[in-house]
Amino acid sequence: MSEQERAAQRLVRVTPAEGEGQQRTANLWLDAWHRLLRNRAAVLGAVLLLLLILAGVFADALTPYHYAEGDSALNHMVPQWVADIMPGNMEQYTQIGDIYPIGADYLGRDLLSRIIYGIRVSLPVGFMGAMTALIIGLVYGCISGYYGGTVDNIMMRIVDIMYAFPTMLLIILLMAFFKTSFGGNQDPGTAAYTFNQINRAVDRLLGLQGGGMLFIFMGIGVTAWMGIARLARGQILSLKEKEFVEASRMIGARDLRIIVRHILPNIIGPILVAVTLNIPSHISTEVFLSFIGLGVDPPTPSWGSMISDGSRAIRSYPNQVLFPAIALAITMFSFNFLGDGLRDALDPRMKGTS
Repeated sequence: MSEQERAAQRLVRVTPAEGEGQQRTANLWLDAWHRLLRNRAAVLGAVLLLLLILAGVFADALTPYHYAEGDSALNHMVPQWVADIMPGNMEQYTQIGDIYPIGADYLGRDLLSRIIYGIRVSLPVGFMGAMTALIIGLVYGCISGYYGGTVDNIMMRIVDIMYAFPTMLLIILLMAFFKTSFGGNQDPGTAAYTFNQINRAVDRLLGLQGGGMLFIFMGIGVTAWMGIARLARGQILSLKEKEFVEASRMIGARDLRIIVRHILPNIIGPILVAVTLNIPSHISTEVFLSFIGLGVDPPTPSWGSMISDGSRAIRSYPNQVLFPAIALAITMFSFNFLGDGLRDALDPRMKGTS
């Protein structure tokens, strides 16, 4: 027996049995779940996110009006309780009425209905940005970190070049390109026509009318994966020379099996935490794009576009800015609380603590 075969046998003997490894992994995830449930802030964040998701799904049943429905005769109307808590004397220059629960915008559209429908814009943007970052970044980082050498140098230089370009400026340029090249009516059979049809299908799936959500997904997805790719690469570089990986190589396991079965379970925790903590940044990107007019197409409601419209009359009608901003803040805090809880729950050093 050769020295290499004897070394392989020794490495295989020190690795745990299949059932024991699965049980240990299950216990680690169960411990993480229990730690997460003991984190009150994380549970609060998860509950708020669940309520927001349900409100977005059942927006048609929850909202008193459609988001595009308005009456110009009722523009800027506010209920009495809003006039009482807002600074200044709103009764002197605006209509007071209880038709709209928190008031109307400059076109007489119900603010509450538009805020609830805005959930269908903000949450899908956050989740799609996270999914894009997870899929592309994980695959890219795993290939770069596992094979190393020239492959790693080339792939990481591409990431460095993309990092060198201002991310927000790149997204703005992409959104301007998408809207000018693929928007409007296009000739059937062209790439622009195909993209336009997919965009309309996405909008119908979300229950929106001409929102242009596909272009936002594409603009944010192009840049959302780079941080996850670097994180995955760093995690794999620290694991690929470990004994259990060497043992798998010596018994003839393929690279894909080694990555999927042995490396990914050890790095997925920090990556999921990073993806969750990045969701608020994706939502804030969409809010900024809508604020400058490159987000969803009107009359589709977005918290960013509502804040932009309300900011023009913030001194006279602060409620048109305040309530969309509160909805945005609640969503941001919920994701941050949940992300912090996941980070603590999936940290092995926290095992056995509360």
